[in-house]
Amino acid sequence: MEMTLQWVPATVRPDLLADPVARAVADLEGVEVAEIDPELADTAAFCERYGVSLDESANCVVVAAKRGGETRYAACMVLATMRVDVNGVVRRHLDARKASFAPMADAVERTGMEYGGITPLGLPEEWPVLVDTRVAEQPRVVIGSGVRRSKLAVSGATLAGLKKAEVLSLAG
Repeated sequence: MEMTLQWVPATVRPDLLADPVARAVADLEGVEVAEIDPELADTAAFCERYGVSLDESANCVVVAAKRGGETRYAACMVLATMRVDVNGVVRRHLDARKASFAPMADAVERTGMEYGGITPLGLPEEWPVLVDTRVAEQPRVVIGSGVRRSKLAVSGATLAGLKKAEVLSLAG
């Protein structure tokens, strides 16, 4: 059974956002938020229940890149229909010896967001945000809000325009 999403400006409902996300959206135009069932936060379940297609939905993948004993983190934004080429494209782009998905506990602790709701808005300032070209081209994508009980809608151009954003093809 499809449910409808009630979109409102994100600045009107900061209670539906993780704290770092609420601070980040205050400076952005056109970001909307909708409350959802937190049990349906995972992309496939969310899309099925709320009638959002997978190519309208984008996932934020946190990557840990290692080189010379140092670990750096980055976020990758890809459409839900895609897989990030972490060991190829992302590793080379970040000039790392090794790159992998960040452990869940690390991602949650370092972002101040809930697992399953991590979003590029409000990430630590030093983190690059790698936005796949197909995400950047979308007029509107649904992404996490920092918590599992809501989703954000934002333009791909907004994501591509984030201060630390870099647009590239992230698929292998």
